[in-house]
Amino acid sequence: MKITIIASGSGGNATLFASRGTRVLVDAGVGPRVLEQCLSAANAGGADGRLLPDAIVITHAHADHVGVAARYNKKHKIPIYASEATARAAELGDRERVRAFSSREPFAVGALTFSPTPLPHDAAQVALVVDDGARRAALVTDLGEVPPGLLEHVAGCDVVMLESNYDAGLLEAGPYPQHLKRRIRSARGHLANAQACELLAALPGGTHTVALMHLSEVNNRPELALDAARDALDGRRTRLVAAPPRGPLVLDAAAPPAPPPGAARSSLGPPAPPRQLGLFTGI
Repeated sequence: MKITIIASGSGGNATLFASRGTRVLVDAGVGPRVLEQCLSAANAGGADGRLLPDAIVITHAHADHVGVAARYNKKHKIPIYASEATARAAELGDRERVRAFSSREPFAVGALTFSPTPLPHDAAQVALVVDDGARRAALVTDLGEVPPGLLEHVAGCDVVMLESNYDAGLLEAGPYPQHLKRRIRSARGHLANAQACELLAALPGGTHTVALMHLSEVNNRPELALDAARDALDGRRTRLVAAPPRGPLVLDAAAPPAPPPGAARSSLGPPAPPRQLGLFTGI
């Protein structure tokens, strides 16, 4: 399975999963032209040279994720998969090409199986584990706290893409109004670096790549998120990268990728044993 992170952040989110002839875009926060440019730059076209995906899966109805899904649906005739709540809340285009899924039941798109689980956010949101029969990858963004069961849901994934949205000190000292700071810190907001690190520290062995996602360009810095995550992953045989606001960043679920220039990675040591995950609350 090849994973191409097209965009990750408040300006738009899109990640392409490709395996055995199936290409699925998760979230449509960028338009077709940007998508094609990024996939061309990453040499991530299909075997027949196609750059547009076979289907799109939407995690939730916020604009930086649902974005231009309706345009893909109407203009390019691409089917859209969304949870039942998101399908009700968002404009997704031609309803005949919209497939609603349960937020707790796996569903298949070609060679890929998607296993969702609900996340706490101020829109109905899901984490996704994507499985091609040989490798598994988890995409977990837009959550205010780590809910019970999430660790077990992502355990054993070869690749984990996890939100590390803000640094608590930078958020507090930053320019956002207080109501927005409270929303971000809340249990239905976004995940702080420290909260992401608690999950990473408890992650069982088996994950060879961790990508930090949805970093705030105002309230975080990649070096802060990476330093904290590196400490949490101390002793793990895990590659660590921070997804940029605009990619492409290509990950191979079959093997650890060579880190891109300037990217940090964790030290390489023996896998750490599983650790118990405590209950988190928004700060």
